[in-house]
Amino acid sequence: MTDHKLPMRAKLATSLSRGAAALSRATGRGDGSVIGGRIALMVDPNLLAELAAGREIALISGTNGKTTTTRLTAAAMGVLGDVATNSLGANMPTGHTSALAKAGATPYAVLEVDEHYLKQVLDATHPKVVALLNLSRDQLDRAKEVAMMAALWRDALPGRDLHLVANADDPMVVWAAGKAVAAGTSVTWVAAGQRFHDDSWVCPECGASIERNGEQWACVAGNLSRPVPHWTVSGDGVVDNTGTYHHIELQLPGRVNRANAATALAVAAHFGVPPAKAVPELSKVASIAGRYAVVERDGRTIRLLLSKNPAGWLEAFDMADDVPTLLSINARDPDGLDTSWLYDVDFSPLRGRRVLVTGDRAMDLAVRLEVNDVPFEHVKSFSQALTLIPPGRLEVIANYTAFQDIRAELDRVN
Repeated sequence: MTDHKLPMRAKLATSLSRGAAALSRATGRGDGSVIGGRIALMVDPNLLAELAAGREIALISGTNGKTTTTRLTAAAMGVLGDVATNSLGANMPTGHTSALAKAGATPYAVLEVDEHYLKQVLDATHPKVVALLNLSRDQLDRAKEVAMMAALWRDALPGRDLHLVANADDPMVVWAAGKAVAAGTSVTWVAAGQRFHDDSWVCPECGASIERNGEQWACVAGNLSRPVPHWTVSGDGVVDNTGTYHHIELQLPGRVNRANAATALAVAAHFGVPPAKAVPELSKVASIAGRYAVVERDGRTIRLLLSKNPAGWLEAFDMADDVPTLLSINARDPDGLDTSWLYDVDFSPLRGRRVLVTGDRAMDLAVRLEVNDVPFEHVKSFSQALTLIPPGRLEVIANYTAFQDIRAELDRVN
């Protein structure tokens, strides 16, 4: 919906959103993607629905990879025209409202959605496509257990006029989508992979065990099993639903990002974007709000990797090169206050390289590394780590607020 078609109250709320966001950026308080939406929704609680009306929208949700997949999808969709998106990761309704208000009138929108808010955002935005990436444990001290989260998705999706793009390799996602698919919702299955299996050994439908044989998985007692994927990752590229192979030269590291690219291409294809036209756009994405950014500082080449939960840390180890590595852990409110999840992570891939630890909860991490027989050095800060590492490469893996602290020291690199 264009601004001139908005009701007067929505116009006022939109103007206030833009103003508050601009003031936040100007004063260095943040990018404004939350405060703008918060103020706007106080003025007009229905603003998200008003701003979403008239746009063709894709929603991207899951535990890991949301921000990256959203950025890749927006890049692919840009072939068609202007795309509104919450590219910096503000993935709750305040962030969505702010992103749509800032973008103005656009024919398309691609929105990252926190998995807990999916139903609320579905109700407000009436998307054309919803991508379901994965579900695994994350901040269990304050968030829902994985099977409960899958059940919420399962109940939220049926009865809507939308298309699903879903991960065929995650049993929780397949089950969450299953009720809608059984009721007639169309679906594109993507073989996006699942490295962390500890949340999907038990069938969420009947409680029996799930057995795996290579890429295949199935409940031993019921009907839940891996669907045949329409899109797959193959080598350095993607095979689409017609069987056509597309070579992808991503700047982003790791197989997981090739899988994110496959999901992005599958979503864009449902809007009519030919994969051959979208692929070159994906190669232009170099970093996302600091994720995967490479920075030169004092003779060191530093790469930043964000990992917030066990599944994310396993993927980070797959991406990280065998060079000195700094690990940083905080336990502030956005991170979750409980660090016991560190014991769900196998740190053994770090053996043999120089490891440094820092952050508010560095000692928790140090004990975990001791248990995993990974030698380490404790440093008080990122800047101290730089003085101890000789010129050359440094990998940095950090959870959310620790990542933001280090990113701030690097001038909030994007």
